[in-house]
Amino acid sequence: MCSANHHHEMVLCPQCDLLVTLPEWVQGTKAICPRCKTTLVTWWKEPKHQPTGYAVSALFMLLMACLFPFISMSVAGISSEITLSQIPQVMFNENYVSVGTFFLLCVQLVPAFCMVAIILLCQSVVISQKIKVWLARMLFQMKSWCMVEIFLAGVLVSFVKLMAYGDIGLGLSFLPYCLFCLLQVRAFQCLDRHWLWNQITLAPKVNIPLQAGRSGLVQGVRLCQCCTAILPADQLVCSRCYTRGHARRRNSLQWTMALIVTALMLYIPANIMPMMVTESLGNQSDSTIMAGVILLWSVGSYPVALVIFIASIMVPSLKMLAIGWLCWDTKGHGKRDSSRMHFIYEVVEFVGRWSMIDVFVIAILSSLVRMGKLMSVYPAMGAVIFALVVILTMFAAMTFDPRLIWDRANVKHSL
Repeated sequence: MCSANHHHEMVLCPQCDLLVTLPEWVQGTKAICPRCKTTLVTWWKEPKHQPTGYAVSALFMLLMACLFPFISMSVAGISSEITLSQIPQVMFNENYVSVGTFFLLCVQLVPAFCMVAIILLCQSVVISQKIKVWLARMLFQMKSWCMVEIFLAGVLVSFVKLMAYGDIGLGLSFLPYCLFCLLQVRAFQCLDRHWLWNQITLAPKVNIPLQAGRSGLVQGVRLCQCCTAILPADQLVCSRCYTRGHARRRNSLQWTMALIVTALMLYIPANIMPMMVTESLGNQSDSTIMAGVILLWSVGSYPVALVIFIASIMVPSLKMLAIGWLCWDTKGHGKRDSSRMHFIYEVVEFVGRWSMIDVFVIAILSSLVRMGKLMSVYPAMGAVIFALVVILTMFAAMTFDPRLIWDRANVKHSL
């Protein structure tokens, strides 16, 4: 798109609902909301070719990572090795279909689908308009569920635990998978949602006089959260991406609190029940989250113990507390600072997924430590419940509408 098309274009901030006029288009720069500092548009030098190049390279590395052994282990002369595809297979064999399915989707299938979607959309492959719209909708909805980097962090944590049992070796697929992680993250970074939807089809025109620096809700318009189009506030279905929406997410606070209360109820048994079971020379021992942290601390693995404690104990509890505080504050209780509350929301949204590290650690240990009577590790019900807690808190952050944080400030500004 040429600079003239960008110069007087207006966008609504998805986080605070401020209407912003985009500056003149300059390659390699980005437009940031002046109020909440959210990145609105990024103008990459090669908006088509950069994401495509990274996505193609990522898919190639994923293919290489699936062909060879991932990790190997040797204990008392007995060796064991796994490939990426064997990890969910072990979960299925142990009747932990939910954990195996989650691993298969979030670590392999969803990231691969997103990379394919980026290639098809950025290169304007000849496919029907409906398929393009569907691909773009699915791409941005699934982005949060790509947990490749979290799984890789779980692998590194697993090394520390495995080294206490025996000798650890890296397979031929380990390096390609590390590269796949970096490349898919970079592909997402180089893809601008606003630019991509304009390539699919231009945004519909709004026949309402708009004024930059004011809330969209005050001016009678709303943002389509899927394709960034500006629509009349009473238009329920977006004419570009066909997504149904409202000026504010309906019953946002009620859904958020319901999910948080459910997660809190599950969080207690998730910490009490064992996460994994270890069998060694006929003896069986159960391990909870806190027991695992204490064990790592006792053997001198202080950094890893802190990582597990922060990711599995502190982050879920603080996230539930923070989301509850956001809902309470949004209802108008107490003195509120919109900027501070928005910062809390951004932190909550970012760190929530990282609590899944412990689940991935258990998946790796259960798949690799399979040495009969000598030593075997199995997942336990606590892992399933803890995974549900993390998923519910992620959904809670998604259902919470951050624009509600700024609505009272918008009303005061409009008076």
